[in-house]
Amino acid sequence: MMFPAAPVVSRLAPTPSGFLHLGNAVNFTLTWLLVRRAKGQLHLRIDDLDRARFRPAYLENIFRTLQWLGLDYDHGPTGPDDFERHYSQRHFLGQYETALQATLASHPGLFYTCRCSRTELARQALPDGRYPGTCRPVALPADAPDTAWRAHVPETTSITFPDLWQGPVTVPLDQVLGDFVVRKKDGAAAYQVASVLDDVRLGITFIVRGLDLLPSTAAQLWLGQYLPQAQQFHQTQFLHHGLLLDEQGQKLSKSTQAGHQRGIVEEASGPQVVYAAVARLLGLSVQAGKSLQGLQDGLGLLG
Repeated sequence: MMFPAAPVVSRLAPTPSGFLHLGNAVNFTLTWLLVRRAKGQLHLRIDDLDRARFRPAYLENIFRTLQWLGLDYDHGPTGPDDFERHYSQRHFLGQYETALQATLASHPGLFYTCRCSRTELARQALPDGRYPGTCRPVALPADAPDTAWRAHVPETTSITFPDLWQGPVTVPLDQVLGDFVVRKKDGAAAYQVASVLDDVRLGITFIVRGLDLLPSTAAQLWLGQYLPQAQQFHQTQFLHHGLLLDEQGQKLSKSTQAGHQRGIVEEASGPQVVYAAVARLLGLSVQAGKSLQGLQDGLGLLG
């Protein structure tokens, strides 16, 4: 693993659509450790575009989990009420829409209108789950009712970037994600668009993610070429960490990570469960995983 080059500006980006699980907690702790080692700046950027699954209890759980882990941040909401008043992505919907419309106008053919319902999507999906491009040749108008916008990802579109943990990475975007949604049927920007624009707005230079999000990183790097004022996104440093392992070095099952119905705060005996998982991920000693300070000291010895 390599460490990010200065200046380091990063973020924690939880979603209030469920209680935070072990995987979330490990990612947040690792991000915090790397940013604090680099003497960088850390934002709390909560992604709440999915208001259908939003619950106040999930939002409160984010702040509670960070406090439980002992993780501070330099910029962001102080609590649920401050978030709703000043930081919710709902306050930036107009900016996202302006960027989408500008991109549509300046890059004809990059986005197309899709009318497929959930039932149709499930029936038409390719074996790997990708959308087969059914609406691409239909040329529906951009303002057609009850439609989404998709990005037209050409065949053989591969995104290559340096990863601080994995080394050089190449992602065949057309094969792993295909024509992904950029604007939802409710007229709001989709996750990939909002995430890029938020990170550019906050001046983010370093992002820590799990390997399962490699397709999202590729999609966002590809989008960053076209979204207005987002070209700098390709300069972002990425670190994609591996899967969580147990004490025997075996992959943790999804059910183990998921926190069931209550989240990691309620189900773990203490944050040491998270610290120990981070220590294993980093190849640090068992002793280092007993405390947040132990992790900081152990990380310092890595280089």
